Amino acid sequence: MPFDAPASDAPTSDTRATHGARDSAPGARDSADRPQGPPPEPGVPPELGKQPEPGKQAVPALRIVPVRRTGQWIAALFVLLLLAMAVNSLARNKAFQWDVVADYFTTSAVLRGLGLTLWLTALVMVLGFVLGTLLALGRMSSNPVLSWVSSGYIWFFRSTPILVQLLFWFNIGALYPQLGLGIPFGPEFVTVKTVNLLGPVTVAVLGLTLHEAAYAAEVVRGGLLSVDRGQIEAAQSLGLSPWRRLRRIVLPQAMRAIVPPAGNMLIGALKGTSIVSVIAVQDLLYSVQLVYHRTYQVIPLLLVATIWYALVTSVLSVGQHYVEKHYARGAERS
Repeated sequence: MPFDAPASDAPTSDTRATHGARDSAPGARDSADRPQGPPPEPGVPPELGKQPEPGKQAVPALRIVPVRRTGQWIAALFVLLLLAMAVNSLARNKAFQWDVVADYFTTSAVLRGLGLTLWLTALVMVLGFVLGTLLALGRMSSNPVLSWVSSGYIWFFRSTPILVQLLFWFNIGALYPQLGLGIPFGPEFVTVKTVNLLGPVTVAVLGLTLHEAAYAAEVVRGGLLSVDRGQIEAAQSLGLSPWRRLRRIVLPQAMRAIVPPAGNMLIGALKGTSIVSVIAVQDLLYSVQLVYHRTYQVIPLLLVATIWYALVTSVLSVGQHYVEKHYARGAERS
């Protein structure tokens, strides 16, 4: 007769398989028994800041401490103190005579001198870079005559001070009383006295141009050499003429290396024009000298010239910044 089997505590095969799989899983029993704590904070290692296991000591979380820049703050305060002392000295020292500075700052004599300074700077830089570009191309030429002549010119005018050059050109009449145009070792068709041909302004333009051209040649040569040789070879493979290669391929890329030193040369030429006052060219410095020789107010008139030079150089520096940014568009990182 059928009868019910007695209940047995022995596990069945399915139950044993289930328990065996659960016990054999690595870490299964530990993960079930381990208390679940909050996740670690960002920037804290996983072993820090978590709930300690039973019987173990808690590990404290890291505390971020800002870097102390005590030395930098002390240096900044010291510089600010020096600036405050300088401003106080400029404002309270009556010897500067700021009222006299304001009276002469926009007088007609000073503005005429400023205009001549700006005109002289612009003309010298244009002529200097035109001649300097020709010298740079001559020095890079495969023709040994052009290369040696250009190198000798650059060497000579970079080796002599600009003041010596100006005084030499101002006294050129002692060497050549007359200048003529004609056939070498033959008759002269046109002659003119050197004194009538080379006045103070002409001497200033000539001396400064020849001086700046030597430096401009090295600036242009450095810019041309900065262009990758592969660019020139690619232009040659396209059949471009040498002049077109220079104008369309080489110069636009070379301007990135030419503009920064050229801007420094421009600012230096502006300040360097003050040296023409030694040959009686009425630039900005010579104009204020004429005034303080008459009024004996030396310090305020020199301050007038100083402020004008500072203002013009500041404007040129801003212009140089935007010109550099224009030519560096393809090289800037986004």
